[in-house]
Amino acid sequence: MFDKFDNIEEKISDLEGKLSNPALLDDQKEYQRIVREHSHLSRLNALYTKYKQVRKNIVENREILHDEEEDPELKDLARGEIEELLLQESRLENEIRLFLLPKDPNDEKNTFLEIRAGTGGDEAALFVGDLFRMYSRYAESMGWKVEVMDSSPLGIGGFKEIIALVSGDHVYSKLKYESGVHRVQRVPETEAQGRVHTSAVTVAILPEVAEVELDIDMNELKFDVFRSSGPGGQSVNTTDSAVRVTHLPTGLVVICQDEKSQHKNKAKALTVLRARLLDKMQQEQHDKISQERKSQVGSGDRSERIRTYNFPQSRITDHRINLTLYKLETIINGKLDEILYPLMTHDQAEKLKNT
Repeated sequence: MFDKFDNIEEKISDLEGKLSNPALLDDQKEYQRIVREHSHLSRLNALYTKYKQVRKNIVENREILHDEEEDPELKDLARGEIEELLLQESRLENEIRLFLLPKDPNDEKNTFLEIRAGTGGDEAALFVGDLFRMYSRYAESMGWKVEVMDSSPLGIGGFKEIIALVSGDHVYSKLKYESGVHRVQRVPETEAQGRVHTSAVTVAILPEVAEVELDIDMNELKFDVFRSSGPGGQSVNTTDSAVRVTHLPTGLVVICQDEKSQHKNKAKALTVLRARLLDKMQQEQHDKISQERKSQVGSGDRSERIRTYNFPQSRITDHRINLTLYKLETIINGKLDEILYPLMTHDQAEKLKNT
């Protein structure tokens, strides 16, 4: 089935020859493409090498079974090994098939996490804070770094919105399923009669975009500076350090004010703007392929209600795969793998089915 991989080592050697050419460094986009291809083929070759060894072991054990002069005890050992080897063969075949699925080019990238309060007033703002803590704790458990790019805190302890850059190994591949509307059902602290209120926040997951991937014409940008403000609008800085960047062709606006330096805020604003511009382009492309979007969990549709957090019943439900867990406290404290892995598994199964 995988005979076409027999020349994979030759391809890897060819790529290594290209990488050893110093002139390649002058073209960073091509250099990065070859590095990614080399890494991909090397990992595939490691899987294929294991697969070939398992098949070889199966053949050798079957030869023992068919050898009339062979010791009966050795045949019993061979029979048991064959059962185990067949399971390994099946597992490796599935791993290789999954590995050959078209890769999301953003999977290995750092990610912008944007959480905004929707319907529900103060309760929605408080839930923005809860979700940010949830993702921050998950990031900490994964060894990722979380850097707040911009935030609009409210005096009650929540946020109107918060934007952070999450950096680390394969961040986007894990968090990309989180884009959409997150609904919360609970009794607010201010509710005297104990009634459950329903609020909603939106989560957007945007891959970080390198300058070489998306070139922005600086003539199409408008920069404004002003003083940073804190909860309630009060000024928290005596200099014009906050930066507002407007992309004139699209009308996209990014504000960064968390740093005391205008230069740092400007740099942060440009990185967020670059991610939003690429996301806008990709969303427009996705809209043209609606059927494909319907078949995949990670469609990134911001208007879709993807999850409900029901505090009175300690219940969390992901509506895309009809998954319900009575582990709300565990998950809201950052143990997200229990809900992320089923989403990833479902997405892979759908892609395998489509291919």
